[in-house]
Amino acid sequence: MWLKHTNPTERITLTASFGGYAVDAFDYMIYTMLIPTLMTVWSMSKAEAGLIATVTLWASALGGWAAGVLADRYGRVRVLQWTVLWFSFFTFLCGFTRTPEQLMLARALQGFGFGGEWSVGSVLIAETIRSHYRGRAVGLVQSSWAIGWGAAALAFAWIYSTVSPELAWRVLFWMGILPALLILYIRRNLTEPEVYVHAKRREQESSEKTSFLAIFSPAILKTTILASILIMGMQGGYYTITTWLPTFLKTERHLSVLGTGGYLLVIITGSFAGYLTSAWLSDHLGRKKCFMLFALMSLLIVTTYMQIPITDAQMMLLGFPLGFFVSGIFSGAGAFLSELFPHALRGSGQGFCYNFGRGTGSFFPALVGILSATMPLSKTIGMLAAAAYGLVIVTLFFLPETRGKALH
Repeated sequence: MWLKHTNPTERITLTASFGGYAVDAFDYMIYTMLIPTLMTVWSMSKAEAGLIATVTLWASALGGWAAGVLADRYGRVRVLQWTVLWFSFFTFLCGFTRTPEQLMLARALQGFGFGGEWSVGSVLIAETIRSHYRGRAVGLVQSSWAIGWGAAALAFAWIYSTVSPELAWRVLFWMGILPALLILYIRRNLTEPEVYVHAKRREQESSEKTSFLAIFSPAILKTTILASILIMGMQGGYYTITTWLPTFLKTERHLSVLGTGGYLLVIITGSFAGYLTSAWLSDHLGRKKCFMLFALMSLLIVTTYMQIPITDAQMMLLGFPLGFFVSGIFSGAGAFLSELFPHALRGSGQGFCYNFGRGTGSFFPALVGILSATMPLSKTIGMLAAAAYGLVIVTLFFLPETRGKALH
């Protein structure tokens, strides 16, 4: 096991980043499970529910880039603490909202911190872990999304079985304040990566400043654009499926809350396995081949899941490979983006590309809500997810392979 060969600093960084991303997932994914309740309580349309998800992701795009820029200037560890505190507080605040408009504002502010946490945490991991373990380390942290998603599904089933739906959704949002406790662990145990410390020292000695806008300079612009489109396809496919899957299972498959939870847990288990497998493959096959494999399989599985008539039992069985490929594709993303940009622009470059991709990919859930007014939800989800993964496949032909690249 490669973890046995990591040093104490690497393990502490992995623990903090793993925990940060897991609670990130809990706070974000809980909304996708509450959509049917909120549509009933507030008489929201699918379009309105999708718009809230899209606004949240757009805010996360801005927050991710901003956090990346701040991390390049003030340090990875300090900014990581800021982002965790931010998204925890505004998730908690969502539980007090009384209208869709208030919830949209609170979710947008929550998204600002949610996007920032991933940007800073993935750079922190990439700069701390040795190059031959980098893909697996970033992928391991990425797998914590499934842990947070699973915790959200379990909390959802538990709270809804003990509290009325009118109160249950508020309780689940209030639980979002708990991740703020992670800050205590970060403050006590985490230090800045040596790569970052040495680079800042050289920068101070030379008095040279690099603008975060340099990611749009002629020498780097092509990389910035292509990497952003790549992530847009990944995020568009993922959020199309995960935002609307609980609603699809409830409204078109007519499953109960507990039945929906069972299907989701199969998908989440597949997601966890996919993250870990893809993390290993990205170090052994290379970043591009791994992305290509998972994009092709995601396209095939989601088409089968949504478009071909199958029984409920077959659907549950297919949930595992659906989660495996749709989630696993992200494992190599953090390492890949870190390797594409020079140190002075690593936080801002990675933060912009991942979160611009997330922001533009966020249009997909809103489109599902709009188009499902005139066609079946399953057809809409399948069509838009297939388009997103097709975009990933095309973009990969124009990006370089970066496996094993040393970060200086």
